[in-house]
Amino acid sequence: MSNIADDLITLRDLLRYAVSRFTQSKLVFEQGTNNALDEAAFLLLWGLNLPIDQLDPFIDARLTRAEREKLLGIIEERIKHRKPAAYITGQAWIKSHRFIVDERVIIPRSYIGELLAGDASILEAGGPVRSVLDLCTGCACLAILAALAFPDAQVDAADLSSDALEVAKLNVADYEMSDQVHLHQGDLFGPLRGKRYDLIVCNPPYVRDAAVARYAPEHASEPLLAHAGGPDGLVIVRRILAEAAQHLNPDGRLLVEVGYGQKTLAAERADLPFLWLETEDSEGDMFLLNACDLGAPVASGAKGARSALKRGK
Repeated sequence: MSNIADDLITLRDLLRYAVSRFTQSKLVFEQGTNNALDEAAFLLLWGLNLPIDQLDPFIDARLTRAEREKLLGIIEERIKHRKPAAYITGQAWIKSHRFIVDERVIIPRSYIGELLAGDASILEAGGPVRSVLDLCTGCACLAILAALAFPDAQVDAADLSSDALEVAKLNVADYEMSDQVHLHQGDLFGPLRGKRYDLIVCNPPYVRDAAVARYAPEHASEPLLAHAGGPDGLVIVRRILAEAAQHLNPDGRLLVEVGYGQKTLAAERADLPFLWLETEDSEGDMFLLNACDLGAPVASGAKGARSALKRGK
């Protein structure tokens, strides 16, 4: 490594070297970044304590020998242990929002997060959002983004994993949201004691068992509980659909991410008028339903809200 450090002088040199090594080593991404260049830039900028979205101003900066050796060590750690960048840095990002992560939680990359951090107005089609439930909360990223999107709402966040909730506590404290975001340990709706909400969001485990068994080391480093969705990936989703009506207000909405399960679920539940939402990075990977669609009591104006949702307003 000493000889390499002699030859690689600038950040551009280290970036080129990292991309070459990552590509040669056939690393797998998709956990915050989706290619070798973005992954390398994230790790190197983090290692230099620089803003992770500002590569250009520093790209030709000459690095001290200590900095070069530090960055080479980070590059080799990513290759040798196949450890995702988010676990190396202890942080993951959804748009401009940073979240603390470690191996106790899945690395945030939800399309629901993309929606909440952008234009979430479609979620208010049935009326103002004053109460939110985030199921399978993990590090609490969606709960926190919901609290930011709907500042007048109280947000409950539930997870089966007590380890994940320890990380969630760190993020709630980091965002100073302990008065707005409340954590609960238990299986899906179990710990909520009959409470009802204007909005329920969930990014559940939805990966097929066969796909989990073929996981690359990067994905296998995440908690299995956060991925395994049963033989077809929809075991947890079916439970949510069966139980959600009991926890939605009459004009409430349910937003769930299902990934590749869209076609299977749509065919299986043709009785439900799923609205499949798109974002900048996704096409129909999550659905939105009204409480009345799920059998909850119909509130005044709910039918009009349902029509507005179908029109995409």
